[in-house]
Amino acid sequence: MMNRCLRWILILGVAAAIVVVGVALYMFNMPHRDVQAAAVDFELTVDGIVGEYLDASSNSNYKYLQAEGESKILAVTGVLKSLEIDLRGNSVAFLVGKTDEVGVRCTFLESASSKVKGLALGEEITVKGVIRSGAEYDEDLEMYEDVIMAKCDLVK
Repeated sequence: MMNRCLRWILILGVAAAIVVVGVALYMFNMPHRDVQAAAVDFELTVDGIVGEYLDASSNSNYKYLQAEGESKILAVTGVLKSLEIDLRGNSVAFLVGKTDEVGVRCTFLESASSKVKGLALGEEITVKGVIRSGAEYDEDLEMYEDVIMAKCDLVK
């Protein structure tokens, strides 16, 4: 009797382990969201997105960011102030609006890096990407933190 009960517990344990491993493999191998093919959720200017975050960051976080990782796709228009290369070799553009104190940092995909290299500083551009964090003022450092966007591509 005890042997039969132990056998059923072992069978159920192995079945549960197989299900857990199957779900984990499925989740791990899911395709990433194609930001460039997806529709834009919001079209904003640099001043618009920065102003929203500096005025009411909690409302803006609720509006644009999601804990599940499916943050909103934005198209942000601004003036190109600087263009850099990060440690992974991706292009990073810094867009500003009327003020140079705070802006939007856009990290481009490798496939979009060739489009970015031909841009001139001071040019007005529109960038499409996923928002990762909003702007805020850090009182300890006495400086602004920029809006961060990832998986970006040049729209125009």
